[in-house]
Amino acid sequence: MATKNYFSPEEINPQNPVFSRIRTTIETAFFRNNVVKVDSPKEAYKLAKNSPGTIITDLNVYKPELLALDEGAKILIFNDGAVTGRYAAGRRIVGEPDVDVEKYAEIIREAVYNTRFRKMYHAISFTGLHEDFIIKNHLLIPEGHENILYNWLLNFQPFTVEFIKIYENSVVLNEGDVYIFSDPDWKHPDFPLGLSFFDPEHNCAAILGMRYFGEFKKGTLTLGWGIANRNGYASCHGGLKKYTLKDNESYVAAFFGLSGSGKSTLTHAKHNGKYDITILHDDAFVISMADGSSISLEPSYFDKTADYPVSSEDNKYLLTIQNCGATIDNQGRVIPVMEDIRNGNGRALKSKLWSPNRVYKIDDPINAIFWLMKDPVLPPILKVTDPVLASTLGATLATKRTSAEKLAEGVDPDALVFEPYANPFRTYPLSDDYYSFKKLFEKGVDCYILNTGHFLDKKITKEVTLSIIENIVDGKAEFKEWANGIEIMEIEGYTPDMTDKEYVENFISSMQRRIDFINSRETEKGGRDKLPSECKESIEDIINQCRRNKKDILEG
Repeated sequence: MATKNYFSPEEINPQNPVFSRIRTTIETAFFRNNVVKVDSPKEAYKLAKNSPGTIITDLNVYKPELLALDEGAKILIFNDGAVTGRYAAGRRIVGEPDVDVEKYAEIIREAVYNTRFRKMYHAISFTGLHEDFIIKNHLLIPEGHENILYNWLLNFQPFTVEFIKIYENSVVLNEGDVYIFSDPDWKHPDFPLGLSFFDPEHNCAAILGMRYFGEFKKGTLTLGWGIANRNGYASCHGGLKKYTLKDNESYVAAFFGLSGSGKSTLTHAKHNGKYDITILHDDAFVISMADGSSISLEPSYFDKTADYPVSSEDNKYLLTIQNCGATIDNQGRVIPVMEDIRNGNGRALKSKLWSPNRVYKIDDPINAIFWLMKDPVLPPILKVTDPVLASTLGATLATKRTSAEKLAEGVDPDALVFEPYANPFRTYPLSDDYYSFKKLFEKGVDCYILNTGHFLDKKITKEVTLSIIENIVDGKAEFKEWANGIEIMEIEGYTPDMTDKEYVENFISSMQRRIDFINSRETEKGGRDKLPSECKESIEDIINQCRRNKKDILEG
């Protein structure tokens, strides 16, 4: 499946669903005479290296010839100002209530006009790394922001002979290419921290007044996930890996969680060499609803630097670094200062070579989905056997915010929040994801909940989590019934005491918050994300069972 870049004159009319007012405004900007096309990472590297404010370290990019870069390319650092995370409050999506298309079309027209005296760079990349799903992306960005341009071409698949052939061999969808217009220097009194505007049905966006690269990465993926959703795929913000066991059988597992939940750690875990592991990706992929196969959307990795000291071997695979310090080491080299000393949410792009067994498609059907949560009433592992409940708990995935986000004023960063399927970048109705994941569970995909935070006041260590996963992969995990549609693996020191009235009350309260969240979807965004009644009923069954148990405890 591929997007469409060219149209015959007969196809260019208001009846063609590819075109819209916003899309035409954005796409038109790419053809102005102040636009220069940047065709390769090599060219983008030279631009970024010479861009004011760039720090050229004395560290070489590892095997640049495999990454479409020249020999001798250095790891570059570029730092933003006050904002070092995504700003969700600045997102606006066509189709949501109170989004006046005419108003925003006017804002975008003015933003485009105000870049006419500036050199603009037009870069092209691919999202989706297999002919079964590949999308062509176009980014327009002003001179002065060459590091964003370079990062974008490194993060997504640049135009190479190999991928041009893959794209040309793919079946063309009636979907237009992705077009993104940006101006990080844009100012508007109504949007002091910027605006990211999406017209998802027409595969276009405007990213205005935002410099953080994560906005560009996730903005591009937002549109790619929307295309996947419309064309027979489940869109996934998570990591996926394949375990090859000693008998040559495979086990394919996906981990869904927000930044800081452990999805990257679990995806890249090597398990001390116990398995032959193949990595699809740790952040973005799609699952075919037809056969359960999965396709990666990006070649590179956008990872936090907080967990990697300067001496870490993993830093060998760095390409660029954002929002980190720099210093001189004892060899006189300019090197980065990692571990979030300068600010929170330091980030780096790592090359595809970080994973030695990296693939772009896994044909084996997925075996298990793990929802990664940080809810202190949950034990380290639960197995959900009812497809309705399994998808519902994904729709009410509980977690906590991280430094990867720039929060709006007044938002409590420590509050427990629900982020359906760990994907805050959805532009289509939530029920689409609900039915997609429910269908996967009905087809036999196992569902687990991993608590990667604290159980009550006790930290659940990475070692405990990895041991759980190994037992499941090896087929040694023992579960017993715990609640309606839920089974538990008892782990010493982490087993809930269902005779403890306080614990039961807290568990009921946590489940009730999920019902409250489901109820809120009926009115928020005009009910666009309303879930079917069976979702609430599946949680109510658990609450009622707990209340019966509590009554038995009190009467006993």
